[in-house]
Parts: sequence; structure tokens; C-alpha cells
Amino acid sequence: MESAQAVAEAVDEAAGRRREQRGWYWYDWANSVYSTTVLSVFLGPYLTSVANAAADADGFVHPLGIPVRAGSFYAYAVSTSLLLSVLAMPVAGALADRTGRKKPLLGCCAYAGAAATTGMFFLGGERYLLGGVLLVIANVSFVVSMMLYNSFLPQIAGPDERDAVSSRGWAFGYAAGALVLIANLVLYSGHDSFGVSEGTAVRICLASAGLWWGAFSVIPLRRLRDRRAAGGAGPGGAGGAALGQGWRQLRETLRDMRRHPLTLSFLLAYLVYNDGVQTVITQASVYGSQELELDQTTLIVAILLVQVLAAVGALLMGRLARHYGARRTILGSLVAWTLTIAVGCFLPAKAPVWFFVLAVGIGLVLGGSQALSRSLFSHLVPRGKEAEYFSAYEMSDRGVSWLGPLVFGVTYQLTGSYRGAIVSLVAFFLVGFVLLARVPVGRAIAAAGNPVPDRI
Repeated sequence: MESAQAVAEAVDEAAGRRREQRGWYWYDWANSVYSTTVLSVFLGPYLTSVANAAADADGFVHPLGIPVRAGSFYAYAVSTSLLLSVLAMPVAGALADRTGRKKPLLGCCAYAGAAATTGMFFLGGERYLLGGVLLVIANVSFVVSMMLYNSFLPQIAGPDERDAVSSRGWAFGYAAGALVLIANLVLYSGHDSFGVSEGTAVRICLASAGLWWGAFSVIPLRRLRDRRAAGGAGPGGAGGAALGQGWRQLRETLRDMRRHPLTLSFLLAYLVYNDGVQTVITQASVYGSQELELDQTTLIVAILLVQVLAAVGALLMGRLARHYGARRTILGSLVAWTLTIAVGCFLPAKAPVWFFVLAVGIGLVLGGSQALSRSLFSHLVPRGKEAEYFSAYEMSDRGVSWLGPLVFGVTYQLTGSYRGAIVSLVAFFLVGFVLLARVPVGRAIAAAGNPVPDRI
């Protein structure tokens, strides 16, 4: 009888875990549209055009009295949002782990970001400052919510299934991005037939990403469940006390991470190469529109191509990881990133075909390199410290990825050329490759107290 009951409980637990995994995928479906429609396609060129409209005769705008070249404003706004994320994530991570109320925090961030993104409908004229403020709010919310979302992975998936679960999540997100971009393309390219101006069509596309984000966040928030906090406090723990101790908890987390130097070594490698990835995501459309003189329709088609191939690439690289291990597969993707960006520096202007070739290269490695990095790190996290450690991971993912956009913006400010800015990104992938190659991943997993998968 006891054996039969244990089997029934195990079956129920497995079914519940699969249900949570399916719900978890839906948050990638919800928020990836913000990443694609807003960050990758429309906001960069549109906010740059708004800043150009507000610029003085020398091409400068003056936020808070600081002279900024209009073409650099978007990159600086992205960099500012990521710096602020560094301040927000440790508090959110400590609060989630101490109280166990990870899901309500995820909901707050999701809906704050969705509201700010929907508010981008009101950009226009010379309102570049409004655009910068909304971008900062949306991006901070996006980054913090992704930290909380990622920290569910080790709780809902066993060690041997995390590569597959993580890859499916990324593929799900890229599929959503592609679907909405198709609708964006129809609206933007046929805006006259819909009776709206080109600028209005862009603002509708921006706002639609916020509405989509908010609507589909309901599903993961219904299916994911909070766990009892590691220290024994349940989901109803004292949130205010945890919030006040957030930074102290961060210091404790960093001290704890010093006991896992191999985990820190992986984070350093990820920080470097992912800085290049995030800069490509946020600045590619600006590079295409301003330097290569490509129209918005071409950019939409290119990013749509990236979304479709990224979904395929995430699943393909997930399979490669089962045969060759996640670490080797990521190293191979960094070689592909290096070659792709190096070629991108020399693309001729007004040549959409070559930009599409670049999009193919980026799409095939984008989803897989991100998904496998996430699943690999989940093996390096001590049990009960998921949100805290994933706050450090998210700092490496996006919170410390302010350096790439900053270098990109400063290079353009000094040279007036986006080609010079894109050249610098190659170094991020080369250095990241060297650092990751030096990490003994199997020893790192064992040192974190986790079982080592057969192939990693």
C-alpha cells in the first residue's frame, strides 16, 4: 500500500511539474514580443528620429542640460536602464528568496513593464525625453522579471531535462516574436490602406507589444507556484523586512559565491560574451537604418527572419547539447557569433540581401546560445538560493550589459560612424570564448552541491 501511494505521489508530482513547465514557457511567449518589436525593431530608429527632430543645429539634444548627439540618445537610454537594473535586481532576488513570494514579484514587474510599453503609443513630435523615461521603466521591469522567471527553472526541471526545457522556452518566445512581427509588417507596410500615418503605425506596433506582454502573462502567473523559502519562511513571510535587508542579503550572496569560484568564473565569461549579444539585439536596427540606409520594412523582415531561425536554432542547439554537452555547444556558437559580426562590419549600404544573410547568421546562434547559457548556469546554483544567484546571472545577462551600448554610443559620438561602433563587438565574443573555455564545468557543478549530468 505504501509503495503504491509513493508511486501515485511521484506520478502526481511529475504531472504537476510538467504543468508548471508548460506555464513557464508562456512567459517567454509574453515578454519576447517586447524584446523583438520594441528593442530589436521599432524603438531604436523611431526614438532616434524623435531625438533628431528635437536636436539643435549641431545635431545635439540636451537632456538635463547635457549635450548628447541625437544618434547616441537611444544607446545611452538603454545603458541607463541596465545600470538601474543592477540596483533593482539584488533587492528583488533577496526578497523572493527570503519570502518565497516569487510569483507576485514577477507579476508586478510584468505589468509595470507592459504598462510602460503600452504608453509608448504617446511618443511623437519631439518627445524624446518621454521615450527615454518609458524605455527605462520598461527595460528595468523586463530585466527584473526575467531574473525572477529564470530562477524558476531549477525548481520546475530536473538536471537532465533543463537544457531541453530552457531551449523550448526560448523557442516559444521567438515563435511569439515572429508572429507579432508578421502583424507589425502588415500594419507598417500597408499603413496608408489602414488610414494611419507611418509614425502612428510605429506607435501602434510599440503599444501592441505592451498589450501582448500583459495579456499572456496571466497564464504563467496562474500555473507557476511559490515554494517555501529556504530559511523556513513561507510565501507569507515579512516582505517589508526582506526588502529592507535586500542589500545586506546581496553582500551575503556575494560572500557565498566566493565559496564557489568556478560559478563566478562562468558568470565572468557570460558577462563578457553576452554583453556583445545584448548590444547586437538593441543596436542592430539602428545600424541597419542609419549606417546601411535600409528602410523599416527591410528591418522588420530581417528581424522576422532572426525570430524564425532563432526558434529553430534554439531547438537544434538543444539537441546538439545532448550529444556534445552545453559548454562545447556554447563555445561553437561564440565562434559563429565572431564570424557573423566581423562580416557585418563590412556590409555595403543599401543592400538588403546582405543584411538578410547577416540575419540568418545571427538567428541560427542567438536562441541556442542564450538558452544553453541559462540551463548551464542553473546547474551551478546551490539549492535554495535560486533567485539570489539568478539575480547575479541576470546582472551578467542584462544588468551589466550596459557596457556594450555605452561603448557603441560613445564610439558613434566620437567618430560619427556606426561601422566603427560595430567593430568593437567582436572583442566581446573572443574574450568570452577564452574565459568560458577555461571553466571546468563538471567540477563547478559538483562544487555547488548538485548532481553532474552525464553530458555537460
